[in-house]
Amino acid sequence: MGSCQQRPGARGRARLWEDPLVMVRGPGSRALAPPSGAPPASRGAGHPRADGGQAASILRWYAANARDLPWRRATASPWAVLVSEVMLQQTPVTRVLPAYEAWLARWPTPPALAAAPPADAVRQWGRLGYPRRALRLHAAARVISERHGGEVPSSADALLALPGVGPYTAAAVASFAFGQRHPVLDTNVRRVLARMADGQQWPARSPTAAEAALARSLLPAQPEVAARWSVAVMELGALVCTAARPRCGTCPVAAACAWRLAGSPVSGGRRGGQPYQGTDRQCRGRLLAILRDADGPVPQAQLDATWPDDAQRSRALASLIADGLAEHHPGGYALPGHPAGAPVPAPPGP
Repeated sequence: MGSCQQRPGARGRARLWEDPLVMVRGPGSRALAPPSGAPPASRGAGHPRADGGQAASILRWYAANARDLPWRRATASPWAVLVSEVMLQQTPVTRVLPAYEAWLARWPTPPALAAAPPADAVRQWGRLGYPRRALRLHAAARVISERHGGEVPSSADALLALPGVGPYTAAAVASFAFGQRHPVLDTNVRRVLARMADGQQWPARSPTAAEAALARSLLPAQPEVAARWSVAVMELGALVCTAARPRCGTCPVAAACAWRLAGSPVSGGRRGGQPYQGTDRQCRGRLLAILRDADGPVPQAQLDATWPDDAQRSRALASLIADGLAEHHPGGYALPGHPAGAPVPAPPGP
C-alpha cells in the first residue's frame, strides 16, 4: 500500500519537471526583469520589474546547474518528497542526504512507518536535530495510512491537515511531488525575491502576505513549469544568491536584480546564528542521546550524570516529556512507546 504512488507524468523522466522552457503568462502574472539593456521600470518605490525572459533565464540556469538530489528524481515518490521536506527544515542538504536514504530504506511507504513504534522513528532520526520532526512524520504516516489509503494526498489543503505539515511544506509537496502551481516560500526563495524584486538584502523575519502575493504573481501559469520555477529559485538561493557571500557575477538575473542595481545596500534584517553551547537545546540533545541508545528505561541517576546543572537538566527533561520525546516509567525514562489503538485526532474543521 503506497508503494506504487508516482508523480503525475513522471515516467521516463530523469529529473524533476524536465519540460521545455515554456513560459505561459497567466492572468495577474507579474513581470520579473527588464529586457537586457533596457532601463528598469518604476514600481512605486522605484524597484525594477522583470519580464518572462528573466524567468526563462533562471529556468535555463537551473537546467544547467541543478544538483542531482534524490528527492528531485522522477523515481522519488510523494512520500519521499514529504520526508525530504521535513528533514530539510533548518538542516543542511549534506546532513540530510544519508538520513533520507536510511529512512526510506527502512520505511519506504507511510504504512511501513505507521506500523513502527514512535521510539523507532526517534532513534532513526539520530542526530539530525529538532527530533520532534520524527514524531510528526510518524503521526503524519498514521493519518495517511488510516485516512488516505496509505498514499500521500495531493491537495495542498489535505496536506496541510497532516500533523506537523505547515503552509510551506504543504505547498512544496503539492508542487514538487504533484506538479501543482503554488508559491513555495522557503528561506532561499524569500531571500532571492527580496533582493531581485524588492531591492532588500534580507526578507522580513517572518513570511508576510505581501511576500506570498509577490511569489504567487511571479509563478508561470502552466502548473508543471510553475513547479520547476519554484525549485529553480530555491536552488538559485542555495547556490548563488546565498546569505553570506552572494555570487552576483554568476547570477542569471544579476542585470535586473533590484538590490544589485541599488548598489547592494547593507541592511540589518539578518538574524545572527543561535548559540548552542550550554543551552537548554544542548542539554536536551545530551539527554535524548542517552535515551536513544538505551534498550529500556534509563535510571534517573544515569541522566543526572550527563549534565551538571540540576535545574537546567530538570527543565530540559520536562520539555522532552512535554514534546512527547520521552516518557516516565517506574525504572526511569525512555523514548515514547507505541500507543496501540490510540485514536487519530480528527482533522481540523473548515
